[in-house]
Amino acid sequence: MRIIIQRTSGVELFIDGKLHASTGRGLLVLYGTKKSDNETLIPKLADKTINVRIFEDDHGKMNLSPIDIHGDLMVVSQFTLYADMNKGRRPSFNEAQEPIEAERLYNIYIEELKKSGLNVKSGIFGAPMDLKFNNDGPVTIIIDNELS
Repeated sequence: MRIIIQRTSGVELFIDGKLHASTGRGLLVLYGTKKSDNETLIPKLADKTINVRIFEDDHGKMNLSPIDIHGDLMVVSQFTLYADMNKGRRPSFNEAQEPIEAERLYNIYIEELKKSGLNVKSGIFGAPMDLKFNNDGPVTIIIDNELS
């Protein structure tokens, strides 16, 4: 599993031109899964997500987590995180998880995040979505399940 998190001051997610969900200060989480991933990886990934210390404390140091600031999370499925550009100019998505299993894992990940008590919003798996957000910092972090 791979996530890209972006520290934001707010996110608006639109589907078919209509506002589907919005969040305040917190994280935009782009979530992707590959064929070899399974649900045993989710608790650790969710823990890293809610405890990543990328918000500034009173001294301007990145010492605070979404839990510490009671931040919001917007989680969006994105199979393109496993795009392979090693050959040619068109990305290959052969490593991306099959849609049925990817959606199942995505939903489990969201439920695991909700256990934190944070406000967790999400898109609709597989739907075309438009995101409007402010990358605060900018701060963008990539977390892979291969990382400890």
